[in-house]
Amino acid sequence: MDKLLAASPCTFSSTTVTECSRNSVSPWARLGRARVVRRVTIVSKLSSLQPCQRRSANYHPSVWEPAVIESLTTPFSYEVHGARLEDLKNEARNMLECAPDPCSMLKLIDSLQSLGVSYHFGKEIDNALDNVISNKTVADDLYTTSLLFRILREHGYPITTDVFDKFRGGDGKFMESLGSEAVAILSLYEASHLGMHGEDVMEEAKKFSAGHLQSSLGKLDCDLAMQVQQSLQVPLRWRVPRIEAMNFIHDYQKHGTSHSSLIELAKLDYNLVQAVYQQELRDLARWWGELGFKEKVSFSRDRLMENYIWAMGIVFEPQLSKCRTNLTRFVCILTAIDDMYDVYGTLPELELFTEAVNKWDITAMKDLPKYMGACYLALLDFVNVLELEIQNDHVSNTTHHIKEEWKKLCQSYLTEARWFYNGYTPALEEYLENAWISVGGPAAIVHAYALQPGLDGRKPVSVDHCLKHGGELIYWSSLITRLSNDLGTCKAESARGDTAKSTECYMTETGVSKEEAMEHVRRLLQSSWKKLNEESLKSSMPRSMTNMCLNMARTSHCLYRHGDRIGTSSGATKDLLMSLIVQTIN
Repeated sequence: MDKLLAASPCTFSSTTVTECSRNSVSPWARLGRARVVRRVTIVSKLSSLQPCQRRSANYHPSVWEPAVIESLTTPFSYEVHGARLEDLKNEARNMLECAPDPCSMLKLIDSLQSLGVSYHFGKEIDNALDNVISNKTVADDLYTTSLLFRILREHGYPITTDVFDKFRGGDGKFMESLGSEAVAILSLYEASHLGMHGEDVMEEAKKFSAGHLQSSLGKLDCDLAMQVQQSLQVPLRWRVPRIEAMNFIHDYQKHGTSHSSLIELAKLDYNLVQAVYQQELRDLARWWGELGFKEKVSFSRDRLMENYIWAMGIVFEPQLSKCRTNLTRFVCILTAIDDMYDVYGTLPELELFTEAVNKWDITAMKDLPKYMGACYLALLDFVNVLELEIQNDHVSNTTHHIKEEWKKLCQSYLTEARWFYNGYTPALEEYLENAWISVGGPAAIVHAYALQPGLDGRKPVSVDHCLKHGGELIYWSSLITRLSNDLGTCKAESARGDTAKSTECYMTETGVSKEEAMEHVRRLLQSSWKKLNEESLKSSMPRSMTNMCLNMARTSHCLYRHGDRIGTSSGATKDLLMSLIVQTIN
């Protein structure tokens, strides 16, 4: 599969991210599709549906009552605990500066990242890694070498796979004698997920380490076995930072450590950031109630808390509150419009709504059905408020780009609606050309980027620059989000006869079984991660932009790995929100 994935870079115009789908190679060509695929038309499962009839996805009501969200509270606050937080941060800085050797320093950086507090020490970590590079630090053992490789690549530093040559035999394979070192093999496995296309060494590392970890599970102590199992299911590279912090804090304090101040820092920071999240959600709950979608757009998913996971997953830092709250508003409005196109609206109505969005004029609302008018007004109001919030932070044209992304998003929704009403199943190439946009990824990143504040008092890089030079990051992150979404939602959406997703398109195109189609999509997902790794390493965009794209892909894994955790948000999703938002860490 990797030999087929010789994707060439795409040049993005400075107008909109989604415009690149017309001006560049197709997504399937990016994934190395060597032959022209055929289009397949099938009879719709719902061909007898009359234009005036409405479908329903039968989404369950919200499991979070507004009063419950309004009552969220915590005893932690920066006013009361801020001084202690600063003391603990100073202790951690001292640990970084006084690390006795590169291995200890790398372990400390890794712990700070997993504990969720590394965002406090960006400059210190960069300085430490600069010293690693300038001193040409090398490691003799597999564990440290793998850790060095992973940490440097995570932070955008150049390091080649040559560092692993000493652990390989004449046949190019990793030495079997290494297989008994479980901790080192786990470190190698995590490093292998930072590999890129063409790096056969990292593919061999992944295969070698995964095989040895699987076979060693029954021989390891319980804690290490659990850690190995978790990594085999979701490697560190794919984990949502906030969820990883929550889990790692529990594990870190359970095992005991000489760095007791680190665990105190992590717990205090976690609880203080949670207090910020709770305040944001109380404000959002009032906005959501005033918007009235529960009554005006009753066919749609009522998922304020669950949509907040998307925003928190993309940007978790407490100082990015404005970005996170507006991203949540974006996802809430997007969800209603998505459900309108996917389930409730008739094709003539959807054509009308798309035309209204293209006009972007309040007078267009008079031609829309009442439920569409509510969505349209909410969209226009949302963007108008955004314009006021970001006009002091950005150069001109920012709002223009946001409007353009909404227009492209609705056009992609309409394309899928037309496929559905015409009983048409596209080939996978044609589907992906549209679906990386319809998943909402490009629009989400443009909103998030526009809403980030400047660093050190400087204005952030313009959105024009973001779209021109960060387009590949946005593309691969969005494609991963789409493929993860399809794997998680295909069962429910297929059952109710929705527009075909990746697996159905590939099944119809090739005649393979559902299991084979899902495995093919998983391979595309893994290959897309390699491209995202490559782009995150070579991109000239600010690290904040790269992290947004990586975090969106990670959040999609979390929300769709075990089905659709937004559509069906009770059970595991509610438990996750309880842990992240409600329960403090003691």
